[in-house]
Amino acid sequence: MRVPGSGLVSGLAATARTATRRAVTRQYPEREPDLPERTRGVIALHEGNCTSCMLCARECPDWCIYIDSHKETVEAEGAARPRQVNVLDRFDIDFSLCMYCGICVDVCPFDALFWAPDFAYAEGDIRDLLHDKEHLGEWLGHVPPGALPPGERSEEDS
Repeated sequence: MRVPGSGLVSGLAATARTATRRAVTRQYPEREPDLPERTRGVIALHEGNCTSCMLCARECPDWCIYIDSHKETVEAEGAARPRQVNVLDRFDIDFSLCMYCGICVDVCPFDALFWAPDFAYAEGDIRDLLHDKEHLGEWLGHVPPGALPPGERSEEDS
């Protein structure tokens, strides 16, 4: 049998313990937080790895990825006939629609998309949250070396 009012007393005790502790407040703009290496912040694009397969755009539940490409014929040395390759014309991600689920990063079979830990990219105008392939490529420099495929890591990281 429980004593009547014991739940109230234990709740008040927990409140009193919490109230006597110092608050842990970070002054954000002056002191940036120490984030884990694999933090999800913004999606970075390695344009050289993208084959325009459109898998990321098809799997995106928000349809916030826009891809345009065209085919070019490339003469390969020693090949019997020329090859056709997709050339990426447009790769945009609308971060005003993105829900940061990471499905696009997970389904990319060619390691073209990565998570960069940057999170402070707010804009005053919602239209500025549409990042093109050049802007997405800038985030690639912020991707932790452990997240990049072995061929893309620099010698100092290995």
